[in-house]
Amino acid sequence: MTTVLVVDDQPMQRFGFRMLLESQDDMTLLGEAGNGAEAVRLTAELHPDVVLMDIRMPGLDGIEATRRIVAAGSRTRILIMTTFDLDEYAYAGLRAGASGFLVKDALPEELLSGIRAVASGDAVVAPSLTRRLLNAYVHHLPANGTAPSAAEPTDDAPHPQLARLTDREQEILTAIGRGWTNQEIAGRFHLAESTVKTHVSRILAKTGARDRVQAVILAYDSHLVTPE
Repeated sequence: MTTVLVVDDQPMQRFGFRMLLESQDDMTLLGEAGNGAEAVRLTAELHPDVVLMDIRMPGLDGIEATRRIVAAGSRTRILIMTTFDLDEYAYAGLRAGASGFLVKDALPEELLSGIRAVASGDAVVAPSLTRRLLNAYVHHLPANGTAPSAAEPTDDAPHPQLARLTDREQEILTAIGRGWTNQEIAGRFHLAESTVKTHVSRILAKTGARDRVQAVILAYDSHLVTPE
C-alpha cells in the first residue's frame, strides 16, 4: 500500500487528488496540507511514501518545503506538480531533491503511474528531460540567490561525492548526466545491460543520490557534464 500526502493551497485541487487516490486499492491518502510549512510538519509526523507537492503556495513554497524534507533525512519521495515541462520551478524542485515532476494537466493514469514509480524508487522524469532542464536553467542559479553549499567543491577542487567512485563508475555517471539510457551506456562501453544496472546502483549508493535524476544533477554539479 502506497501512502500519499497531498500538498496544494487550492481546496478544489486537493479534492480532486483525494477523489482519485481514494479510488485506488493500492493507495492511501494520509493527509492534506495547504502550504509548505504544513507539508514539512505532516511529513515528519506521518512519514508518507510520497508527497504530491504543489510549488507555488503562499508562505513556504513547495521548493523550500522539498528542500527541508530532504535535508531532514526523510525517506519520503517527493513528486512536484508544475505548469509545463521545461519550467524553472521544475528545475528548482529537482535540485531541491524531488524525485520527479508532472505537469498539472497530466491524465489521471499518468499521475497514478508517477506516484507508483516514485514510491518504488524510480524517478518520474527521463534523464534526457532532466538534462534539458539543467541546460536551460543552470546559468540562472546565482541569479536566483542560491549560493554553493559548503559541501560543494570549488572549480579547482574535486567533488567529495566522486571520491569513492572508480574510474568506470565516473564514466558511467558522466553518461547518466548526458541523458543516456542503460541500453545506450551498455552499447557505448560494450557492457551487458545487467552490468550497467549494477554500476548505476553502486553509483547511487556511493554518492548518496536518491535516484537517477539526482545523479544527473550530481554530474552537473561535479562538472563531469557541462551545459551545452
